[in-house]
Amino acid sequence: MADHNFDSIAQKFVNNIYGSHKGKIRKEIVWREILNCIERLNKPSLRVLDAGGGFGYFSQKLAALGHQIVLCDISGELLSIAKEQLANKPYKDNIQIIHCSIQTLHDHIDGQFDLILNHAVLEWLAEPKQTLHSLLDWLHADGLVSLMFYNKEAQRFFNLVSGNLNFVELGMPRKKVVRLSPTNPLFEIDVLTWLKEADMQVLKKTGVRVLHDYMKSADFADDNFEQLLAMEKEYCQYEPYASLGRYTHLTVAKKVL
Repeated sequence: MADHNFDSIAQKFVNNIYGSHKGKIRKEIVWREILNCIERLNKPSLRVLDAGGGFGYFSQKLAALGHQIVLCDISGELLSIAKEQLANKPYKDNIQIIHCSIQTLHDHIDGQFDLILNHAVLEWLAEPKQTLHSLLDWLHADGLVSLMFYNKEAQRFFNLVSGNLNFVELGMPRKKVVRLSPTNPLFEIDVLTWLKEADMQVLKKTGVRVLHDYMKSADFADDNFEQLLAMEKEYCQYEPYASLGRYTHLTVAKKVL
């Protein structure tokens, strides 16, 4: 199994991931967590690594705030979209765009970063644990990681309440390639174990889409989006809702030894 590349569906990726109601919820919740990271770090200008950041949605927002960004991805098509979007922006020079995998970053950059973003990447990788550990080597001693991954426990719960009991009993096999359906969803307990092995600590956990995907009516979000978004924000850090988010976001730091 190889790491997944979105070159063939780059524009669909942009439209579906960030242009839908699901995407709007994801943008709002994750951006709030990134701003919390910035507040914790309390520096006027941060060095940020957006690892596997695609067209750099959050990189561009951070660059507009004056931070210095390294954006890398294996998709040349998504990086081309990033360059197009940045072309006439006054902050375009705040982003260094590198066409490479996370695993080969050492061939292109050096130093360490105050903030590392790794959003919805691990579940597309052949070796998520090893890649995560290599990524953490880039983190400054007092830096933070904004880590988000596709939550396999939520995937199981969604299928249970949808009546797909046979599918769950079979272990939720990936019967066909769905181009925007992750190849390797992750259990939170596994990710927490990998972080512990790397001497990292979780400062905060947030569920992303804790309500939207479980709505009985597909039209509800269309008619009541602002109310739904407010409820997503209200409950995303409360259990059991936080653990039922389609994605899990963790704010991570190195352990103080």
